[in-house]
Amino acid sequence: MATYWSILEKMKGSQLRLTKIDDEILEHFQKAFPEFDPKETIDEDKMKSKEGKERWREFMMAYEKKIDDYNFGTMLRANPTFEYGEKETIFAMRMQFYAIEIARNRQGLNDWVYEQAHT
Repeated sequence: MATYWSILEKMKGSQLRLTKIDDEILEHFQKAFPEFDPKETIDEDKMKSKEGKERWREFMMAYEKKIDDYNFGTMLRANPTFEYGEKETIFAMRMQFYAIEIARNRQGLNDWVYEQAHT
């Protein structure tokens, strides 16, 4: 999480590519989770419910052979307007992090980190 934050401080998220297949991940994510709004706070209970786990598992399995460590755990900010902190982060799988952060970056929701670091 410190590494990603450092990158966001050096480059606008809207100009950042997290993987070689960001476009594919974003398109798949938007089809699999059309109700997801990158601006909103993630409902961790919904994400980790039985139905949520099944939907995410199906989404993530498409990347088993495409993304190294696709199912490793990582920290994810619950809301793009927050910095990383104990109450502002949730535990997620790497593909969840990629999908959500790519969506946020494409909408420019992480650009504030760069702008804050350069004022």
